[in-house]
Amino acid sequence: MILEVINHGFQYEAEKLTRIFYPNEEIKVVREKTKKSGEAVIRTELSDNSVSVNFFDRDGKCLFSSDRKLGAGEDAELETAGLMFACLTDITGYVPAWGILTGIRPSKLLRSLKKTYGDAEGIKYFRKKYFVSEAKTELADSVAVAEEKIISLSADNSVSIYVSVPFCPTRCSYCSFVSHDMSAQTVKKLMPDYVEFLIKEARLTAEIVKELGLKTETVYIGGGTPTTLDAEQLKTLTSVLRESFDLTGLREFTAEAGRPDTVTAEKLRVLKAAGVDRISINPQSFSDSVLEAIGRKHTSQQTLEAFALAREIGFDNINTDLIAGLPSDSLHGFEESLEKAISLSAENITVHTLALKRASYLGEEGRVMLERAKMCSQMLDFAQSRLISENYHPYYMYRQSKSLNNLENTGYCKQGRECLYNIFMMEECHSVLALGAGGVTRLKAPHGDRIDRVFNFKYPYEYINNFDEIKQRKKQIINFYEDNR
Repeated sequence: MILEVINHGFQYEAEKLTRIFYPNEEIKVVREKTKKSGEAVIRTELSDNSVSVNFFDRDGKCLFSSDRKLGAGEDAELETAGLMFACLTDITGYVPAWGILTGIRPSKLLRSLKKTYGDAEGIKYFRKKYFVSEAKTELADSVAVAEEKIISLSADNSVSIYVSVPFCPTRCSYCSFVSHDMSAQTVKKLMPDYVEFLIKEARLTAEIVKELGLKTETVYIGGGTPTTLDAEQLKTLTSVLRESFDLTGLREFTAEAGRPDTVTAEKLRVLKAAGVDRISINPQSFSDSVLEAIGRKHTSQQTLEAFALAREIGFDNINTDLIAGLPSDSLHGFEESLEKAISLSAENITVHTLALKRASYLGEEGRVMLERAKMCSQMLDFAQSRLISENYHPYYMYRQSKSLNNLENTGYCKQGRECLYNIFMMEECHSVLALGAGGVTRLKAPHGDRIDRVFNFKYPYEYINNFDEIKQRKKQIINFYEDNR
């Protein structure tokens, strides 16, 4: 398929919008009108204060043609996207529930529109201009309201700390995160050195936080699976975090114990003693056949045992992740998994949509599973209805590229159990300082919208071998705050 971008600079958004409707097509972007050569063509053009969109089939026959004049102050990009939406829904018969939205933060956009136009008009603009369905608009608004309450309590000098432990017992078939399979001996050998350098970076970062007078609000140890560390390594890491950072005003300390087969009483006691007050135990599914299909080497029974152990040790804020659209899962199977999570009385239940990435094994095999898209929508609809009926409310949301049916990931929680870090990180309302391989520090100006990023090396061996460079990059944090006081 060819996407023609004529006289405008909206190439990136136009390509992403086209990909929603044709996720498996190779899309060639050109900046001129092309001769028809056996490929379908979408022509987008801006000229003389008007926009037009045309669709030509493989034989060169025009199947759709529309244009409109731009009024004073109208957004040419938004109007072009609107015409593309009309064109692509007409050609394919598919109407995506999120309309023309291709960004990852729908609720952030809605909060901005409500501030600009007022609540009612902002919601109306969101629906009409972005073609978002009523159901998704209501979901986005619920999340936006919950986020606003949390964000309003965050101080201008606040920061969050993210600690990356990019190791897992095995690699899930859908995963594209920087995560190493611990079954390999070469990976196991990396672990001690990795922890040593992670501790060095934590101490260095803590000095910068102190020098700049920043306040640490949340700490999040993620991965990978942090509980692939043994109990002694976990104790060393968490002790250094507590000793190095001033955590007197800490509002939340999360550690992922994502794989139930890595959870032990000893590790949980270490985390509890360190002040961790929120953990994640993430089965992704409670169906053993689905777990086997995606490469998880634990059973649903191990998840139940891990939950029981965490409750026994005193954890009263536990998140569990489920994924809609997993291979070999069914609507009924997903519903059963959700019911099991509810029966455990997890304080947080996060429902993800399967996203197929180029780096995942599923992506490499090309099993995009478009036929599962409709069922995935039904899964999310069921989850929203069922969780709300059990007094869970949606509090944070984001979207990933290549998600089935262009759908969302939503965190639901019981009253007062929102994960603060998730909101701070996703809504970019204060700086998140990342430690470890694959970490991306996101710097937010205290009194403005400026966002800068500082990247760590992606893989653990690079991180270890190039630590001097990481130390140099840390100076960018100081420079950023000095420039934005």
